[in-house]
Amino acid sequence: MPLKKPQNGLQNGDGSHEKDSRHFGNGSQQQNMDINDHEGEQNLPSVLEVSNESPVVNGIGSSLANGSLNLHSTVKRKLDGEKDYVFDKRLRYSVRQNESNCRFRDIVVRKEDGFTHILLSSQTSDNNALTPEIMKEVRRALCNASADDSKLLLLSAVGSVFCSGLDYSYLIGRLSNDRRKESTRIAEAIRDFVKAFIQFKKPIVVAINGPALGLGASILPLCDIVWASEKAWFQTPYATIRLTPAGCSSYTFPQILGVALANEMLFCGRKLTAQEACSRGLVSQVFWPTTFSQEVMLRVKEMASCSAVVLEESKCLMRSFLKSGLEDVNEKECQMLKQLWSSSKGLDSLFSYLQDKIYEV
Repeated sequence: MPLKKPQNGLQNGDGSHEKDSRHFGNGSQQQNMDINDHEGEQNLPSVLEVSNESPVVNGIGSSLANGSLNLHSTVKRKLDGEKDYVFDKRLRYSVRQNESNCRFRDIVVRKEDGFTHILLSSQTSDNNALTPEIMKEVRRALCNASADDSKLLLLSAVGSVFCSGLDYSYLIGRLSNDRRKESTRIAEAIRDFVKAFIQFKKPIVVAINGPALGLGASILPLCDIVWASEKAWFQTPYATIRLTPAGCSSYTFPQILGVALANEMLFCGRKLTAQEACSRGLVSQVFWPTTFSQEVMLRVKEMASCSAVVLEESKCLMRSFLKSGLEDVNEKECQMLKQLWSSSKGLDSLFSYLQDKIYEV
């Protein structure tokens, strides 16, 4: 697709926009992406292109339609050879400005009227899978949003997938080279990423436009309002891929979903539809995909019209007594992951599982 020319007003940094639906989630073209840097905010005219016809692919690169997991590189090579297969080309994000002025590579940060909008838009991993570098960018954006004059935070994603969890192809590559050093580094990156959500003082609204897996689903109870598209679904197949829970899900899932369903999700990798997640309290409301972005933006702007002090103090009253407990759970979960990845037995088990999945394709 040819890149669209910037519309009037973009050349001089005018941040006006036509529709809120361009902000995230349904594969529409997106423009006027504001990317903040240390010096201040930069308005970058851009074009976002997303293929809606390609299959949903997770951090390892396998089809998410049935929740199965496969290594990215091998599967991609095999499927690319098939005549009718269309591989997910991911988001193409063209920025007509020097890269030195861009603070973030894998997320987009927009400063809206009364709120900050963070969009997952990974260019270094498939389907917004998380690496330590991407998690660090999100933490920096959260830190900036906590100190600015915004009243709340909106978290969403570009593309057909909200977040496919940890990038397991990245994980395998790093742990294969230096198991002890990398296990510590990656576990600490997860710990700091989750801790940033626990400690964020302003309300966090999450718009789930598509599948949310692993850590992408685990962090949702740490946020305050979760709105989902009818196309969204949720899965945390930690035990299936030989990992222990993360994102405080070992505590929050039993509290919200009940012990029985939480066990099925964490032990068996059960997949929840958007309606099921809503009925069990993981999601606040479910909207029709064609009007999802408009419904979310309408409600977020309404929240942003409230008093900043009221919003922040209300969240403090509801969550302050949970903070220390969640931080302890987060610490223990990441310590367990570190032990698992640093041991030859735990790492061999993960390698063996992923290798078996390659042969199944």
